[in-house]
Amino acid sequence: MTTRTWALAATVAIAALATGTTGAQAQDCTIPLGAVFPLTGSNGPIGEPIAETGRWAVEQMNEAGGVQGCEVEYLLRDTQGQSAVGVDAARNLVDVQGVPALLGAISSGVSLPILTSVTAPSEVVQVSCCSSSPSFTELAESGESGGFFFRTLPTSRAQGVVLGNIASQNYDEVSVIYINTDYGVNLAQEFQEAYEAWGGTILESVAYNQEQASYRPEVNSALAAEPDALVLIAFPVDGSTILREWISFGGPQEFVLSNALRSDDVLEAVGAQFLDGALGVDNAQVSGPSVEAFNADYQAAFDADPNRPGIHINYDAAAVTLLAMAAAPEATGPAIRDHIRVVTNPEGEEVYPGVDGFSRALELIEAGEPIRYVGASGPISFDENGDVAGPVLIWTVTNGALAEDRVITVDEVNALFDELAQ
Repeated sequence: MTTRTWALAATVAIAALATGTTGAQAQDCTIPLGAVFPLTGSNGPIGEPIAETGRWAVEQMNEAGGVQGCEVEYLLRDTQGQSAVGVDAARNLVDVQGVPALLGAISSGVSLPILTSVTAPSEVVQVSCCSSSPSFTELAESGESGGFFFRTLPTSRAQGVVLGNIASQNYDEVSVIYINTDYGVNLAQEFQEAYEAWGGTILESVAYNQEQASYRPEVNSALAAEPDALVLIAFPVDGSTILREWISFGGPQEFVLSNALRSDDVLEAVGAQFLDGALGVDNAQVSGPSVEAFNADYQAAFDADPNRPGIHINYDAAAVTLLAMAAAPEATGPAIRDHIRVVTNPEGEEVYPGVDGFSRALELIEAGEPIRYVGASGPISFDENGDVAGPVLIWTVTNGALAEDRVITVDEVNALFDELAQ
């Protein structure tokens, strides 16, 4: 189907709703939702569960009644963690499958070319859970993204500043190894500026390229300076290899880690005993009934704790997209774009994740009442650039397991920004 056909199908479905029939009774139709995530390659171990969380949100929305009387079809494509593959996958979803909205990708280095060469020119909404580069904000400010990009993860600046702050409190001299992508370069820069401002010294800063069999040259370069600790900005597969080599070469078992390394897969691959006491940052989930409900539902659905990177925020990315589809008068990119902030209206009735929450949201939308989606990561509010603000979690490895140390609130993060500006 073309986008125009879906718009017509949606119009018919809305008319059917007005006559009192349900979506299933109204007509047999589907509306596609695209998704591009790394299912294979070095980012596959984190990409697959993130992608499946998006699928789960779609299944729950369909169980709640679907979108505009139609079932949503989740069309998932593998980026392999590579920008060219991701662009081709997104282009197929947009040009061939005709999706009006797209979830993904994970890495900023994949999400950015998708935005600039596929989704923004085609007026397709793109909502990313896990791309933190400030480049997206700059594109929004210049008008180049057309307002079609949103993300449920705060920009890298907050994590970089908190990472620099905790490192400066614990280590005088560090070496940094970072992935040579938009994500790694920007987070490393934010970290360096903050760490050095608070008196720390970076002895070596070494970039690496993904999917190498070994990272011995990078590790040896960082290790030769004899730092107090290693600051590692990486994804789980590459990061695990780097950590194992660092330990095997006799590096100090003192680590400050980026958000993507907050994973049980890393503990298992490296050996949790070697990482005991490691510090890291991630986006934080606030406490509250919406978060608790999501965690319980996830545990029941997947028989696993939702403690992998990106789980909460990709569910929310899917949820706000689906709700905007339901609230929009037609299933087109511009209409969905214009209704994402409508379904996160601070004045609306709060609705939570899950089938019951989506059912209530659909009831309110049909009645013309405002809603505020409060999600798996707590309340969501997009600014004019499609960005969100959020607290930062400091996590540790304690007694062989991931543990939460403390949450740095949005006000505390802003206070750190102010301190650096002085």
